[in-house]
Amino acid sequence: MRFFYSLIFYLALPAVLLRLLWRAIKAPAYAKRWQERLGLFPKLKNSRPVICLHSVSVGETIAASPLIKRLLEDYPDHQLMVTTTTPTGSALLQERFTGQLAHVYLPYDLPDAVARFLNKLEPELMLVMETELWPNLLAACKKRGIPSLLLNGRLSERSAKGYQRVSALSAPMFAALSGVYAQSEADRQRFISTGAKAENTVVSGNIKFDLQLNNELREQAKKLKQQWRECSTGEGRFLIAAASTHPGEDEIILEAFGLLLQPEPQARLLLVPRHPERFNEVARLIKEQGLSMQRRSVTKSRKALEDNCQVILGDTMGEMLCFFGAVDAAFIGGSLVDRGGHNMIEAAAWGLPIMTGKSCFNFVEASSLLQTAGALLQVENAVELADHWKQLMNDPEQVKTMSTAALEVAESNRGALDKMMMGIAAHLK
Repeated sequence: MRFFYSLIFYLALPAVLLRLLWRAIKAPAYAKRWQERLGLFPKLKNSRPVICLHSVSVGETIAASPLIKRLLEDYPDHQLMVTTTTPTGSALLQERFTGQLAHVYLPYDLPDAVARFLNKLEPELMLVMETELWPNLLAACKKRGIPSLLLNGRLSERSAKGYQRVSALSAPMFAALSGVYAQSEADRQRFISTGAKAENTVVSGNIKFDLQLNNELREQAKKLKQQWRECSTGEGRFLIAAASTHPGEDEIILEAFGLLLQPEPQARLLLVPRHPERFNEVARLIKEQGLSMQRRSVTKSRKALEDNCQVILGDTMGEMLCFFGAVDAAFIGGSLVDRGGHNMIEAAAWGLPIMTGKSCFNFVEASSLLQTAGALLQVENAVELADHWKQLMNDPEQVKTMSTAALEVAESNRGALDKMMMGIAAHLK
């Protein structure tokens, strides 16, 4: 089955490269370093043993940051190679860990590209974050005797059913993994049902709970909050973040914010689209709603926003964690449309009241924990969202209660990183 998978991939390669070119029209960075996607890059200059970690894009890179730091600290005699598939993930990685690690794009899952990649790195260990699994890559690692570990693994019921429909291809892929560290028992069972070996599959928890908010970050967020809350009336503005939003979702959020402004004109919205190529599109939507807007990229160097600013467009990369520390409540996107939701743990770590839509299948465990604790509210439309925002603005006790609950959930679920590091140590020579 993997032979036919590879054959289809080779036949589709011209279309894949054309799609890469099409994406480069909106995001020019996709046109750069394209050779790396075929396994064409210079061999590492040093002779240290290599640990390879694949973190996909921005979200996975942020989640992997504590792991990357621990790997750098615990294995200074190894060369850490971190791969991504998106330019945004690449940029964030290089910004956070300049000069501390090696980086290339993960090649397409073609046998020759994977072979070139592994020949040049000869990794001692292959680590993969969450769900980024590729049949040829894992098969090649197994054939070469390179242990491969899936870390922070999550597998929704929908995805598990999809893998089971192509079990001839997917079951050997899951079986090739040397270890699976699943976020929850439900994830563990789904991994086993799709082919992962039960004896190699354990529950570690979610590494995103191991997030550390250092003093420097807290100070940055404090200053940003002071700037964004300023108002000529002397009253502090109520700041709402809508994070990682998708097409079809921004319209609902802007409608809800418009409804909120009627009784609460001092509210201010921070709107952060999930993908940078949508920044201009969302700016247009904001203007069409007749709302006063300022871009974060333009105002970053200023001490304060204009007094009439109603919406801040978060059009920068890598600042979302700081943004959460500067607002009073958070809506997590990808949930009013059927995308499964995005990371709500960062908002919980700051002790924010959290709102999402109903689509949270990518974060079932985290959303369940937060909702049960009373830290998260789910909505279906703009009216419900506006009503909850209004209630929070007028009920400090509810804000305090939800904030305390969010912090308790964030604090009580730490520890996944230590479990994963023990597994990594067991597979290194």
